[in-house]
Amino acid sequence: MLDMVLAGFGETPRLEKRLSTRVDDLGEVQKVPATSEIVVPLALWQSPEAQARLAGRRVVVVLAGADDPLKLSGTLQHLSGVAIEFKAFTDGRGYSSAALLRERLGYTGEIRAEGDVLRDQAFYLQRAGFNAFVPRADRPILDFIEGFHDFRVMYQKSPVNQPLFRRREEALLALGESV
Repeated sequence: MLDMVLAGFGETPRLEKRLSTRVDDLGEVQKVPATSEIVVPLALWQSPEAQARLAGRRVVVVLAGADDPLKLSGTLQHLSGVAIEFKAFTDGRGYSSAALLRERLGYTGEIRAEGDVLRDQAFYLQRAGFNAFVPRADRPILDFIEGFHDFRVMYQKSPVNQPLFRRREEALLALGESV
């Protein structure tokens, strides 16, 4: 499957074509081209046999809304990324999963929001720690990109920034002014 992935936030955003193959059974692994990233559900990734068979491959683990992202602790360094599925835009559990991966597990790699993600959510998804996005095929990608510009200032702390008063203090100190 060829995916269009909007990636690189925190850098220059870019649209990437990626060849990815969803594997739900270890028997399918040998059929996957070496150039394809392998996308596996958390339940499959948790098996030691799967981790051994997928070693050296580009692997993305998919978390469903009910999956515990903390179960990836100790194996995140072996992954190319983590995809968090949004079956419905009304399910906010994916935000918590991304925040846990960033804050509690210190994950700095790609966290991809996939599925029913809307333009109205783009800014908030990025704040929660997502840095790649695969909206549904029927949603215009350029409209989704515009959602990142809906707001300019974040007041509260998030996995991607300090609260506004801390950023202000740091800027003043950098200028040599007292706080």
